[in-house]
Amino acid sequence: MAFTIKVNSNTHAVDVDGDTPLLWVLRDVVGMTGTKFGCGRALCGACTVHIDGVATRSCVTSIDSIGKSQVTTIEAIGATPAGAKVQKAWLEHEVVQCGYCQSGQIMSAAALLASNPHPTDADIDAAMSGNVCRCGTYVRIREAIKLAARADQRGG
Repeated sequence: MAFTIKVNSNTHAVDVDGDTPLLWVLRDVVGMTGTKFGCGRALCGACTVHIDGVATRSCVTSIDSIGKSQVTTIEAIGATPAGAKVQKAWLEHEVVQCGYCQSGQIMSAAALLASNPHPTDADIDAAMSGNVCRCGTYVRIREAIKLAARADQRGG
């Protein structure tokens, strides 16, 4: 079937079955490979994208459920205020180790800060609990989110 989706402010016409996961449409049809496949069951968070600003697991989100929603991927998150702060904080805290989970981690962190610019530790834990990092960079992730939140308080 033919679907028209809006990804990173660009419109894409795709011809796939309606139950095709958004992850595979993004990676295999649209050619945006920043969103990663991890588990295929929405358990690890590697495939996290934003749908209308909400962190969503793309591996279990069917293309026919997207409708007119705006999809934002890791390729464009740096153009958002929260995403830019998160990416800068990630670099300052050298969060990345192997890096595989980081696109999903950044997407979840950016969604958190966009909706809650001053999160508590409990808020961070709740927002990030579905994102698994096999390298164990959780302490650096938390510190980077706190730094990004402080940047918001400082105005940059």
